[in-house]
Amino acid sequence: MTTKTGIHLVVDTSIQQMSVYDGDVLLCHFPVSTAKNGTGQLINTGCTPLGRHKIAQKIGGEYPKNAVFVGRQFTGEIYDDTLGKANPDRDWILSRILWLEGCEMGVNQGENANGVCDSFARYIYIHGTPDTEPMGVPRSHGCVRMRNDDVIALYDMVGVDTKVLIA
Repeated sequence: MTTKTGIHLVVDTSIQQMSVYDGDVLLCHFPVSTAKNGTGQLINTGCTPLGRHKIAQKIGGEYPKNAVFVGRQFTGEIYDDTLGKANPDRDWILSRILWLEGCEMGVNQGENANGVCDSFARYIYIHGTPDTEPMGVPRSHGCVRMRNDDVIALYDMVGVDTKVLIA
């Protein structure tokens, strides 16, 4: 699937919110959770990368809400409180994955003088997380976390190549 005409996303890390636009028209807002380590470009920092991105791959549309993914593969598990309590240290990637690719060489694509800054190589996603996790608070390991119902709705609104600005 390619970009749905005019749709683009803006993730505002200062207020932990994603805005969805069709051209200049605001369609909706979603609360999100970006990195607890703040913003930054480099690999192994646990930071959310800034700048212009695009959705490189959409993963999970054929699976149910709360489907658990590891390495972008469905594990066969469906997240619930029991699974969460049995695995308290797992970084849950649930329901849908929108894998981001940086569009700015040396900023969020490729390398710069400080090392690898490539969002795609860093496996930066927009994805679902347990509904018990707070939104509006930076808590992720670098990705943009969303409520499961929200990420499913977003998945259906966007296509591959949809532009994403993280600011």
